[in-house]
Amino acid sequence: MEEFEAILQKYEPSFISSRLGSLEDINELATIFYRDVAEIYDCLTRVKNIERNPSGYSLDDAPIIGLLVKVWKLMKEIVSYYAVENAEIISVLERPLLESAVTASFLLKSNSEVIEDYRKVSYKDRLRILRECDDGNPFFETKAGKRIYQSVMDKLDIEGFDRDSFSTQKKNRWKLQGKNFFEIFKEVEDPKQYTYTFGMMSESIHASWNDSLDWCLARNEDHTYDPFPFYHPPDIRYMATTLTFCNRPYRLWLEHIGIDGYPIEVLDWIERVNSILYVHFDKLYGDENG
Repeated sequence: MEEFEAILQKYEPSFISSRLGSLEDINELATIFYRDVAEIYDCLTRVKNIERNPSGYSLDDAPIIGLLVKVWKLMKEIVSYYAVENAEIISVLERPLLESAVTASFLLKSNSEVIEDYRKVSYKDRLRILRECDDGNPFFETKAGKRIYQSVMDKLDIEGFDRDSFSTQKKNRWKLQGKNFFEIFKEVEDPKQYTYTFGMMSESIHASWNDSLDWCLARNEDHTYDPFPFYHPPDIRYMATTLTFCNRPYRLWLEHIGIDGYPIEVLDWIERVNSILYVHFDKLYGDENG
């Protein structure tokens, strides 16, 4: 709890209200706030119900907490790139952040059978490694090949799987519960949000023409194109939307492990401040400001 207090103590009412009057001030406040939110998420993954989990987490819980750790790590990186005004790298990091948060929420609403399926679908390419080794691929005679082969075998052994444990996953084409990500997304989020969040974010990791137009090319008056060798400045307003996806799985996780009280109140506070930022961003950014 001391870590939470150390973060929150600066947020006196005047600290927020005095930074809502101009674009410069609210952008500074937003950067501070979202950086602190990432720290809070970090703390939340280390909050533990000792009665429920005197040691670590089982294989039913570990996949979820692993995703939540990934969320805060990615959020810390994203906020750091806002500070150096590098929107391209942010666009690359936002997609796995959103995917991790939504998947965590989905798993937290599911049973142990679904969580086992989630673990198993991750072995698709690792099983291919075993097949290629069986087929005599000379790579697996090298030290690197032997290491990666043994790594796969060790993981299978730890989880109690063997090569014949994946018939359901093969039938479902290695998709979690046979669902594509949109189908998972709409079970935990408003499906109307998919296109302008995850859908467009996906371009950042593919060889997308529109992504090149947005970030890497300059269009000339004669309709030709030149390289754009600079980084674009980011717009931190997007973090207000991103945060709505991230808060949910942390709340569900705390409920899942039987934690209530102050940590839940901290998540409530995050949502209130994020709403304040969202409303004032909308007021301050008129049509002329984008």
